[in-house]
Amino acid sequence: MVQKKKVPSCCDGETGRGRCQVEFLVAVDERGQMVLPKEFRDRAKIGPGDKLALISWEKDGEICCTVLMKAAHLADRVKEVLGPLMREMTAGGPS
Repeated sequence: MVQKKKVPSCCDGETGRGRCQVEFLVAVDERGQMVLPKEFRDRAKIGPGDKLALISWEKDGEICCTVLMKAAHLADRVKEVLGPLMREMTAGGPS
């Protein structure tokens, strides 16, 4: 079986290639809406109709951090983690 070469994600903490930085401050209006600045949307290649996943971390019962990630990138990460596990399960591997 030919194995595909793993291409590291920009969000993969193990590669040491990524960086985390504050890009912009975004305000929430009275209706709870936010606008992502055009410069950021262009750099992140976010366009009309793109789906974004809102990911949160909770500490002591309160959400302390949130991240927006393209839904397609999230799906790729889930497949990367769960794919080998599912293949093992369907092949009758260890339980």
